[in-house]
Amino acid sequence: MIIVDAHLDLSYNAIRGRAVEKSAREQIADDQGIPSVGLADLRAGGVGLICATIFCLPHDDEHPGYRSAQEAHDQMLDQLRWYQGMESARQISFVRKAAQLEKADQLPRAILLLEGADPIRHESDLHMLFGAGLRIVGLAWRQTRFAGGTGAPGPLTAAGVQLLPMLDRLGIIHDTSHLAEESFWPLLDLTAGPVMASHSNCREIVPTDRQLSDEMIRAVTARDGVIGINLFDKFLLPPDQSGKRRATLADVVTHVRHMCDLAGDAAHVGLGTDMDGGFGRDQLPVEIETSADLPRIAQALNAAGFSDPDILAIMGENWMRFFKGNLK
Repeated sequence: MIIVDAHLDLSYNAIRGRAVEKSAREQIADDQGIPSVGLADLRAGGVGLICATIFCLPHDDEHPGYRSAQEAHDQMLDQLRWYQGMESARQISFVRKAAQLEKADQLPRAILLLEGADPIRHESDLHMLFGAGLRIVGLAWRQTRFAGGTGAPGPLTAAGVQLLPMLDRLGIIHDTSHLAEESFWPLLDLTAGPVMASHSNCREIVPTDRQLSDEMIRAVTARDGVIGINLFDKFLLPPDQSGKRRATLADVVTHVRHMCDLAGDAAHVGLGTDMDGGFGRDQLPVEIETSADLPRIAQALNAAGFSDPDILAIMGENWMRFFKGNLK
């Protein structure tokens, strides 16, 4: 069984000081909690492919971050250099084209994903990033120069409309996970390129703009996209239960089943755990301590009555099919 995790903020955590090349248990707890991800954990859990993000934090009243496209670009370069160093040290093997997905490589394989497009100052930046391995872009995290995002509703901006054909000419995949709904629908109208949602759950269960509505889920699956289930407990638990109990893998199964019911099959759901994405181990399902425990999701799906082929698809084969068909 191959396991694919479509959203891990490795470089962001490394730049903040976490030793992600080690196991999570060898890392030190910090202001974002007890770590749950390390390269050693990915190997131990049989995670054969990840989407490794470049995530640049924008400034707000609580968090210092970038205030301009240039500052976002500088953050991005620091994270890109870290990934390049890890690849040179043979800690990670980056996938740049579909044929590389078939490599029998003992290193964790990764596809580079830019979460929030503010670091792209102009088209030459995009070409540089593509040459460095970038294959997936999400226009927004919160609001960016290109689109409305989580907690900051708004349509595609003029700059966003101009960026879409540049992305499409390079064959870059569109990640819709943080797009505001007002930007989500125009993006689907304006691009024929591949779309995915790397780490999103069901708004029907958790009614916030961070999750996908049923209509958005159907739209992604109609484009043969895949949606990665996020393991953050606030994105798993209904409002009347959030903060009152820990999430469990049964809650993960509930989101998986809802997406499968909407799609009419199990071919468009995967994992996008977002583990260590600003939260600690105590905000994961109780059965999951590190990435080494991800095979337990397969056990939970089996206990819930999913067939063996569907379990294999959800754990990794759906993402592998998607990337084999869409990596240029």
